This record gives sequence, structure tokens and C-alpha cells, in this order.
Amino acid sequence: MEHLRKYLAQLPFYLLVWIAGALTLAQIALLFLMDVPKNETIAQIGVILWWIGAVFGWLPIFVLGRKGGVPKGKSYVHTTQLVETGLYAVVRHPQMGTAWLLMCPSLMLMTQHWASVGLGIPAMAMVYLDLLKADQRLIEKFGDAYRRYMARVPRVNFVAGILRLAWQRIER
Repeated sequence: MEHLRKYLAQLPFYLLVWIAGALTLAQIALLFLMDVPKNETIAQIGVILWWIGAVFGWLPIFVLGRKGGVPKGKSYVHTTQLVETGLYAVVRHPQMGTAWLLMCPSLMLMTQHWASVGLGIPAMAMVYLDLLKADQRLIEKFGDAYRRYMARVPRVNFVAGILRLAWQRIER
């Protein structure tokens, strides 16, 4: 794992995201270029995943803007405070992680084409590797508070995050 961290640290900051973005855009293009999927039920499951991902993709814009200590006039990505409540109590990376990692398989299910799978799997791997880098950047920014947060909240697994929160409420 340490070898992987050293390798990732040497990559330019946005390289993985740029490549994953290009692969995902190609998946979206396939969605519009392909004929109607072979199995409509599988395609509908893909649409449901897409909408779940959309929630994880859009909510952080509002949550971080309101709770992240963003300086006036700055984008929501310029947070100054660690947000650990709401959506961020479920997963650490709802937008760049959970949303994107739901988008790629949803596109695979909607197109049901081997090319979408061939584009989506490497895109997902690159997004995940970028999340490992993001955790390191956030440790540098927020220190031990982020390490404690990492120990409590899953990186992208929203099912585990929801179950963890439900279990905590039951124990109270």
C-alpha cells in the first residue's frame, strides 16, 4: 500500500480525474449512440443508480457551501472546516467518489454494451485511486480530525454508512 501511495503522489494533481472524465464522457456518448438496450429492466436499474448518484453529486454543493466555512464569493470546494454531518456522516466523498462510482455502472446498465464496460471499469479504478490521493490531501489540510473522521465514515460505501448511522441510533 505504501508503494501505491508514493506512486500516486507523483502523478499530477488532476491527471486521474481528467482521464476518468474522458472515459466517462465516452460512456455517456455511447448511451446516445447505442440502440435501445436489450433488457429494459436492467436499463431501469441503471436509471435508478443514476438518480441515486445524482443526489450524491448535487447535495455536496449545498452542504459544503452552508457548513464548510467557505469564504464569501468562493466556490463550495474552498472549504475551511471539516464537515462531518448530514451526507458527510454517511460517506467521506459523496461527489467525486460515490456519485461517480455510481454513474459508471449505471451507464453500463443503461447501454448494456461491452464498450461501456470497457470504458467504465478503468474510469472507476482511476476515480478510486484519486480518492486515495484526496484522503491524503485532506489529512494534510485537517490533520488528526480527518484521521478520526476516516476511522468513522466509509470512503464511498453509502450502504455501510447508512447502516452504521442506523446502528448508532439503535444503540442510543
